Amino acid sequence: QVQLVESGGGLVQAGGSLRLSCAASGRTLNRYTMGWFRQAPGKEREFVACIQWNNVGILVDDSVKGRFTISKDNAKNTIFLQMNSLKAEDTAVYYCAAAPRYYGKDWSQYDYWGQGTQVTVSS
Repeated sequence: QVQLVESGGGLVQAGGSLRLSCAASGRTLNRYTMGWFRQAPGKEREFVACIQWNNVGILVDDSVKGRFTISKDNAKNTIFLQMNSLKAEDTAVYYCAAAPRYYGKDWSQYDYWGQGTQVTVSS
């Protein structure tokens, strides 16, 4: 089992920044892909970004490319999502997820999920 705990969400004005963190525990993450997804009210869950734990692979959705950056701290078993130039349409619950044998954007392939953290961007 992998436990994931997100933090860092909140209320911010459009154009502002937030940094989300996801602390992982429970298993060695050497072969895992760690991802960020989001879900707005009435909308489907959507991919934001993912990063390979022991490799260099990074994917970022076009909707946030150039504004959001995913990174990791292996020593602390933590991944981050730096969100800059936030827009009202970025408002959603953001989830951290882990996939043991998959690298990609399909949320159904991720086995472990955090509880989510709310990000609200006011216009």
